Amino acid sequence: MSWLYELYETYNSNVDRIGEVEKKRNGQEYTLLPISHTTQNAHIEVDITEDGEFHSARVIDKNHASTLIPCTESSASRSGKKVAPYPLHDKLSYVAGDYVAYSGATDKKEQYETYIQQLEEWVHSPYSHEKVVSIFTYLNKKQLIKDLVNEGILFLDEASNLISKWNKNYEKIHGEKPEIFGVATGGQESAFVRFNVYSPTKLLDKVWNDKSVYDSFIQFYNQSAKDADICFVSGQVLPSTERHANKIRHAADKAKLISSNDSSGFTYRGRFDKSGEAVSISYEVSQKAHNALKWLIHRQGRMIDQRVFLIWGNDKEDVPDLHEDTFSFFPVDLSEQEIKSNTLENYANEISKAMDGYRNDLSTHSKVNILVLDSATTGRLAVLYYRNMNKELYLKRLNEWHQTCVWVHRYRKNEDNKYVSFYGTPATKDIAFAAYGSKANEKLQKELMTRMYSCIIDGRKIPQDIERNCFYRTSNPVSMDKWEWEKTLSITCALINKREGYGVALNDDINNRDYLFGRLLAIADVLERRALGPEETRATNAIRYMNSFAKHPERTWTTLQASLQPYQARLGTKALDLSKLIDEVASRFEIEDFNNKPLSGKYLLGFYSQRRALYQKKKKETTNEGENE
Repeated sequence: MSWLYELYETYNSNVDRIGEVEKKRNGQEYTLLPISHTTQNAHIEVDITEDGEFHSARVIDKNHASTLIPCTESSASRSGKKVAPYPLHDKLSYVAGDYVAYSGATDKKEQYETYIQQLEEWVHSPYSHEKVVSIFTYLNKKQLIKDLVNEGILFLDEASNLISKWNKNYEKIHGEKPEIFGVATGGQESAFVRFNVYSPTKLLDKVWNDKSVYDSFIQFYNQSAKDADICFVSGQVLPSTERHANKIRHAADKAKLISSNDSSGFTYRGRFDKSGEAVSISYEVSQKAHNALKWLIHRQGRMIDQRVFLIWGNDKEDVPDLHEDTFSFFPVDLSEQEIKSNTLENYANEISKAMDGYRNDLSTHSKVNILVLDSATTGRLAVLYYRNMNKELYLKRLNEWHQTCVWVHRYRKNEDNKYVSFYGTPATKDIAFAAYGSKANEKLQKELMTRMYSCIIDGRKIPQDIERNCFYRTSNPVSMDKWEWEKTLSITCALINKREGYGVALNDDINNRDYLFGRLLAIADVLERRALGPEETRATNAIRYMNSFAKHPERTWTTLQASLQPYQARLGTKALDLSKLIDEVASRFEIEDFNNKPLSGKYLLGFYSQRRALYQKKKKETTNEGENE
């Protein structure tokens, strides 16, 4: 239950942000919910005057539909034919006293009666609110649907009943398809209505954003007696609950993290007679923990195929995300610097300094929580991974990851939407891209991201199947576009370098056969590319034969060397330096190592480093020539 306690503490640390509306990147709004409240997508907004009269109404745009509403334990978990009204805002069949008259659904009569009775109890309680009184006064008149029809929000058929499903026959009566049928997926009957109080003389907060209304309902609802028991999370004796929140990942999410409604199965029976004997959680803790979780997911969580990846701190919510690449917190373009210097040690030091910046203001109790959630069914949500660790240790492990699994990459874009070159670690989603390709489904991506946790946090080796997939895809460049292969190559080199620790810069002292074969392949690629010129975009023989080269290096090199002769002849003296380099690298082989044994991932390191060194040398020469002129 430690994750529940950490969420409970996070809520208590952010009580000043309750009800504060924030926006995600896609423009959707979210907030830290008060206890005894939830969110619901509303379709119709009705304005009521202070003296309880109908003023106006409108259909709500989908981008502004999310509404914070009070809820009871019963309404938060209602399903099927169960009658459990929300205390204030609810579906049309609950809030409209004239619903039966306009639909003929006599079985829905109980919904309004239960709703209005519950609202009346709130109005007559010591914790009543003037806005709630205005809404109750109006709804007690039982004329909501009549007013909405007159306002042009709802529409009736020839028999003066609500139209359940729109068809072209109704265009003769009402013209084009009304807006309400585009937002309420289940038809007019399923429309959710939210209420607001209008004043011509005063500027009033929206009812669903009014903190005094929140407090009014919380005090009213908490006065009702609940059975007290020891809370397994907080350790205190508090009113307990067996009904816990849903809508954790989004407004339509029915999955629950904690549930005990299976009294006939084996959820707890066989060991316990009642679910409370297995675990008891207080209503307050459950509400605060679940509301904090919803808020954090909207604020900084990421979701792939309904799997939630969440990282937060107990003192400060924002902590560096282990899924991100180095460029996310150290956005430096190496393109210009690479021309002047071939060493990357200074960038490694700068990355460490950037990570050290997060260590400021650390207290002795600073913790980081890592949580992964997913659901196997629509009703059950599971904790797949949870880790609570010291923040200093977390930053240390993250720094080690960004110092060891590194390479030079050229697939990120800056603020000007231009590709940049950066030194560092790829993001976990990009590792999934390298392992499974750009068309890999989200199920593969989320599984890989989950498995990478132990590599980053515990310093374990990267799983062999992931590294092997990356290696095989990189060794087959003709199967993908050039940009995709270049991205896959640099990411694969980062994973292999995590194990080997060779570094990006070319190392002339390494005489490993795989590394040397990779260097030969790079020289052949550069030589042919220079001979073809910038206008020719076809793949070189080195790239075309790369897959064969990885499996049978000696035999394939013989073919490649023969294919280089026409290009060496075309370049003439301009090919001398590369021809000499081929001889120099080949001379480093031990005779018994020059064979057809398949190459390991080290050959990719040699290939990339040698190719990069040759391009860097060419850039320097071009730059120097330009300066001399």
